[in-house]
Amino acid sequence: MDGNLSAGRAPGIELDKALTFRTVHEEQAGPKWQSLFEYHWPAYEPWYLSEGERERPSYLECYNAFRHHMPELLDTYRTLCALTGGGDLASRLLSLYRPPPYITGCSQAVLARPTSTVLARNYDYPPELCEGTILYTRWNQRRVIAMSDCLWGVLDGMNDSGLAVSLAFGGRKVVGDGFGAPIILRYILEFCDTVPEAAAVLERVPTHMAYNITVTDACGRYVTAMIAPDRRANIRRVAVATNHQKKIEWYAHALASETLIRERQLSILVDDDETTNERLIAAFSAPPLFRHDYQRGLGTVYTSVYYPKEGRVEFRWPGRVLDLSFDKFCEEQTIVRYGSRGLYS
Repeated sequence: MDGNLSAGRAPGIELDKALTFRTVHEEQAGPKWQSLFEYHWPAYEPWYLSEGERERPSYLECYNAFRHHMPELLDTYRTLCALTGGGDLASRLLSLYRPPPYITGCSQAVLARPTSTVLARNYDYPPELCEGTILYTRWNQRRVIAMSDCLWGVLDGMNDSGLAVSLAFGGRKVVGDGFGAPIILRYILEFCDTVPEAAAVLERVPTHMAYNITVTDACGRYVTAMIAPDRRANIRRVAVATNHQKKIEWYAHALASETLIRERQLSILVDDDETTNERLIAAFSAPPLFRHDYQRGLGTVYTSVYYPKEGRVEFRWPGRVLDLSFDKFCEEQTIVRYGSRGLYS
């Protein structure tokens, strides 16, 4: 779940939170997705209205924006809206068009080698605001496994064509006319097969905030797209991303999140020909990439490692690995606790 721009905690306040991660397999949206909506809606509704209902676009504005920018996804959107009961407010939220602003941390990197490609990432965020749903779907032609946000958006995920994506906050305060990145990533996984196709979407579909989107595919291609509402997308063959775009613009956030330190660590790793998948994954399990700053909402909630050629993903916590694939996806729950002593499962 997304928080607002001021999410975080004052130093010294104890935090002891538990988050239940759930794997849910439902190829066509139905009772399972409907149950997820009913469970999470009481938390999503006040978040969506946190700035007042007038600050959110009308249903007609949401629908028209969706139809103009992501028409192929419109049937799925209609189906999900119907499963919520067709309520005006829920339908507006599900569009993720001009949602409330929010910030995250996050580190992500692609390690492309002749024999394998991996996309690894740490998701840094207040754990109590994270949905924790790992969805396996086949809403359109492609099978998709993704960490869900806002009930059908994507924080990171892959499809059965071998395309994997991940998002990170871009470290800028600007907010504008566009969509939340999780719905753009959903659109990519539903209708794209390759990095060039995904890059074309990221260049075309407007975003409401600054994000860094890293994409890789089964052929070992990769890009990072720096997108924002106030300037054109900057898409480059860069394998790493943290929480700034080119230069630091929000100094307080950059300092608190250690974005430059994390970027340098990742760059050293992926530029070293001796770096293996195991070495990269190990780095995501230790500082500075793995963060314990849960009091300020900048702690690591989970690590994900995508193997797009194999159609496999690992979700990782200290002492626990959840190994999933398109051929082996068991429905289960994993309870993870976050507190002043760190993270443990």
